[in-house]
Amino acid sequence: MSQTISITAISSISPLGNDPKTIWGNYLNTNHCFTEHFLDHKKTLVAKLDDDSKEIIAALKQSDIKYKSLDKTVLYAMAASRKAIQNAGWTPNDVFGINIGSSRGATDLFEKHHQEYLETGKAQTLASPTTTLGNISSWVAHDLQSQGPEISHSITCSTALHALLNGVAWLRAGMADKFMVGGSEAPLTDFTIAQMRALKIYSRANLDEGQWPNRALDLEKIQNTLILGEGAAVCCLEIGRKEKALAFIEGIGYATEILEHNISISAEATCFQKSMKMALQNTDLSEVDVIVMHAPGTKAGDLTEYKAIQKVFTSSVRSSVSGGSTLPMLTTNKWKIGHTFGASGMLSIEMAILMMQHQEFIGVPYAEAQKPRKLIRKVLVNAVGFGGNAVSVLLSL
Repeated sequence: MSQTISITAISSISPLGNDPKTIWGNYLNTNHCFTEHFLDHKKTLVAKLDDDSKEIIAALKQSDIKYKSLDKTVLYAMAASRKAIQNAGWTPNDVFGINIGSSRGATDLFEKHHQEYLETGKAQTLASPTTTLGNISSWVAHDLQSQGPEISHSITCSTALHALLNGVAWLRAGMADKFMVGGSEAPLTDFTIAQMRALKIYSRANLDEGQWPNRALDLEKIQNTLILGEGAAVCCLEIGRKEKALAFIEGIGYATEILEHNISISAEATCFQKSMKMALQNTDLSEVDVIVMHAPGTKAGDLTEYKAIQKVFTSSVRSSVSGGSTLPMLTTNKWKIGHTFGASGMLSIEMAILMMQHQEFIGVPYAEAQKPRKLIRKVLVNAVGFGGNAVSVLLSL
């Protein structure tokens, strides 16, 4: 059985748009996607779907009477999945598996059903079946009329990359030839934002206070600046080296570390060190051109991941993000679209593929300039979630 895994399509729906041309165009500018949202009559910042994507979701919801009762997480996943199989050339006659997860699941719908129950003492007939996490892959399978296995799971913010790990495992085990994997998240609800505020990690910035309210990869920030975004992203995996491949999966790594606190990872992100080393075990480190970091915009999260990268790629404690470092070029997309929880890892995969396709590095506008690589041929993508569940995936052209 071949160990090579091809990514033959990737599709997303997010604040950046829903087609590769629009998404790439938005990556090329230095504007962020944050808008104001009112929470308890106070302004807070979020990253919502762009208007065209909102219209796609509205049309999808009206296309089938059964879809009207579905949560946004399910609808986002369905929209992205439709495009992905079209781009991959898959049909309902192809037997393929589906693993699309979410950190939070049907947050918006669950909160609405619960509020109605508090007010009336009664639950809607479909309250339970429409708020279970397994909804995502099962409804995508229904919409695509697929015949393979369906898996949904939550491994917090590394959910999408854990879905990719599952797909790779099924393919390499010979249990499937094709697998669709990814994540979907619709966390822009008052209660979810309030939870992030309670952890004291949410950005307190206003749009008029500065140009970039999320300071992901700013290693000198003195405040946490996490901002939530919404969206879904999926990719199509096929066993073997396919001509139509957008990229190949060169290595995968994963690790979980013992927690010092409910949401923390160690000072030098031991889980990331282990996951990166596993993904890079058959690779000369000098060949890694870019790392798309998890970097959610929190003080501890960004810095510990950076220290882990230093540990893996150099023994010099003097290495920095600036030029002259032995480190690969470092970037993240959370300064632009916020943290999409369970979908974030696959949106980072998409960013990596786009940079390789266009041979252009998309950096963080307020970070120091980095020494450019002549070519971008290998990109490492990181994700981690509450619980210290780290995943690293090495992609190549």
